[in-house]
Amino acid sequence: MSDHEAVLAVVDAYCKGVFQGDAGLLRSVFHPKAALFAELRGQPYHKPLDDYLEVVANRQSPQARGERFRMKPVAIEVVHTIAFAKVHCPMYEFNYTDYLSLVHEGGRWMIVNKLFTHVPEERQE
Repeated sequence: MSDHEAVLAVVDAYCKGVFQGDAGLLRSVFHPKAALFAELRGQPYHKPLDDYLEVVANRQSPQARGERFRMKPVAIEVVHTIAFAKVHCPMYEFNYTDYLSLVHEGGRWMIVNKLFTHVPEERQE
């Protein structure tokens, strides 16, 4: 499997984990020291991985709410042992754009940072 395919597999697992509310699956694709940053409703958002996974585990997932799966990678770039993925993640009443930073460490690709925000659909690129 190429690095690009391996990163895409991590991104696909990430999307599945978010959609299904599967904190265990998400933990498997994130680096243990990963951090999440965002701007939501005009407010800064920052959580360490464990806090984010607790939120995911304790909310009703998009799948459980009967939402249609529409998440998809928009761009992936791999340079040696680092990678970047832009992911469109519409769910709940939000139209999220996620930027995921990944590293290849210990023989596998892991998300080390998630940066995200809601983008009104008319502004989505």
